[in-house]
Amino acid sequence: MDFEGLVYRVLPAVKGQSARGEWTKQEVVFELPGEFNRKLCVGFWGDKALEAASLKAGEMVEVSINLESNEYNGRWYTEARAWKLARKAPETPAAAPIADMPPMPTEEPSYSGMPIDDMPF
Repeated sequence: MDFEGLVYRVLPAVKGQSARGEWTKQEVVFELPGEFNRKLCVGFWGDKALEAASLKAGEMVEVSINLESNEYNGRWYTEARAWKLARKAPETPAAAPIADMPPMPTEEPSYSGMPIDDMPF
């Protein structure tokens, strides 16, 4: 599953030791644009955790994730694990050059003698 989102918050990194060695997990909360701005917490593991730690709040990114559920003591836990992260270039509106803009009016417009509060209907 892929989505584009705005970095809302970068949570502190979590490190630990397992039978296979040391591991690092970096969680990032994204705000998903739409009618209702939803938030989604995504976990980055291993080398992707280092890349995710460099994200700043307000950055627009594209993320690819896998959703995974595990059962523990009769309860189910779901996690969004990221496997790809791409930063989006900030979009800036194209501003018209000052030379191409029409000149500003210097006088009040004339109303050819008609009263201003005269209703046409």
